[in-house]
Amino acid sequence: MNANELRDKTPDQLRDQLVQLKKEAFNLRFQQATGQLENTARMRAVKRDTARVKTILNEKAAVAASTEA
Repeated sequence: MNANELRDKTPDQLRDQLVQLKKEAFNLRFQQATGQLENTARMRAVKRDTARVKTILNEKAAVAASTEA
């Protein structure tokens, strides 16, 4: 997932994506704790995707706030 794809989405879609990523991160942490995690690189990718989504949400909020004033 790249930032350009995320910028095309609405804030509601981004929030849904964020919820999905957080659920996936939880499941990955659980798998790691039980020794069942096979693809450890996926944890890093999920963390980065989460940060990316949060960044785009903040950008959209800033743009919305500046147009309201």
